[in-house]
Amino acid sequence: MSYLLDTHAFLWFINGDKQLSGKARALIENPIHDRYISTATFWEMAIKLNLGKLQLDISFRELYLEIEKNGFNLLPITIAHTESLISLELYHRDPFDRMLISQAMVDKLTIITADSNFEKYKVKQIW
Repeated sequence: MSYLLDTHAFLWFINGDKQLSGKARALIENPIHDRYISTATFWEMAIKLNLGKLQLDISFRELYLEIEKNGFNLLPITIAHTESLISLELYHRDPFDRMLISQAMVDKLTIITADSNFEKYKVKQIW
C-alpha cells in the first residue's frame, strides 16, 4: 500500500503525539508501505511558522531530515496534481488539504488524516 500523510499526521508522528491513532501509527511505522510527505506539507508548515500559527520543538531543516530518517518519500507537486484541482469540488477550502486530496487522487494514494472533510472526496482515507 501507498500512503500520504496529512500535515498533522506527520507532525504528530514525529512528535510521538498521542492524538495519532494507533492504526495510523502502525501503518506509518511499517517500512513495507510506501509512505509519502507532500511538498505542500512543507509549504503549509513554513507559512504557519511565519504567521506564528505553528511552533516546533525542532528546526524546519530537522523536519526535512525526519523524512529521510523514517524512510518517507517526498512527493513533489506536479502539473497533473494542479490540473486535478480545477475539477475538485469545493467541499474543503483549505488549499493545502485540497492539494493533498488532488495528489492522493492522481497518484492513487490513501491519505492518513483525522480530517473528516476528506471523506467528502473520492479518496481513500485511514485514521
